[in-house]
Amino acid sequence: MPSVDEIYKEISETMKAGKVEKYGPEDLPAGPGLETAKEIFVVEGRADIINLMRCGLTNTVALEGAKVPESIKRLTKEKEATALLDGDRGGDLILKELLQVTNIKYVGRAPRGKEIEECNCKEISEAIENRVSVSDLFKPKEPQREQPREAREQPREQPREPVREQKKPEPKPRQEFPEQIVQTAKALIGSLEAILMNEKLEQGERLPVSQLAEKLQTVTGVDTVIFDGIITQRIVDIASEKNIKRVIASRVSEAVKPALNVDLSTFQEVIPPS
Repeated sequence: MPSVDEIYKEISETMKAGKVEKYGPEDLPAGPGLETAKEIFVVEGRADIINLMRCGLTNTVALEGAKVPESIKRLTKEKEATALLDGDRGGDLILKELLQVTNIKYVGRAPRGKEIEECNCKEISEAIENRVSVSDLFKPKEPQREQPREAREQPREQPREPVREQKKPEPKPRQEFPEQIVQTAKALIGSLEAILMNEKLEQGERLPVSQLAEKLQTVTGVDTVIFDGIITQRIVDIASEKNIKRVIASRVSEAVKPALNVDLSTFQEVIPPS
């Protein structure tokens, strides 16, 4: 019997998917079925497009770089988009950027340590079938259910060493924030916008979160940044370089390594409970 990969290859050759096309003012590599499709796949490079076309997928477009092009941002608002990324650190970094500035709905990954351009059609099919909704990425993990009494009372086959009780970390004392910061944070909830403040905590420019990282690279005299979004490593690095003392947002990414000269806080820490 022929393998699944051979069947996919035979079908795709019969379909004659065509050549890689260019899309948008950035001339992004894209499959010929991109513009007419309601559902699209966002990949990292031209080689990924070619491999997906070989497997019969033509509703594709490539980023061609770490910075997300404006055409991709627009497409993810207009169509149901799945990010199909490499299973390496590069894919992790691109995913963080996509989550920050686009409206992708699903995320699919190549097997760990492998790139989409290297995957056979079966692996690509599995990556799509096992894709995860972006909303599920941020759901808190459910607590483990307690085992039934009968299961707890069953004797163990081999005795184990007693587990030493670990001391629970003391809760972080609540920090008091100036009223200007508290009110600004309240006003930004649900807005997907950012506000820059100077040393006197006077409000400066207000802008969309999608433009924040690029804007911070050019500003001076900013003391505090408050925005309705996720604090990523890129934001922290820029803030540290620009001597921005405070960054406040709705959430801090788990992958962020804090900088010594930048204080990171969330809306939950800033806004006192009512």
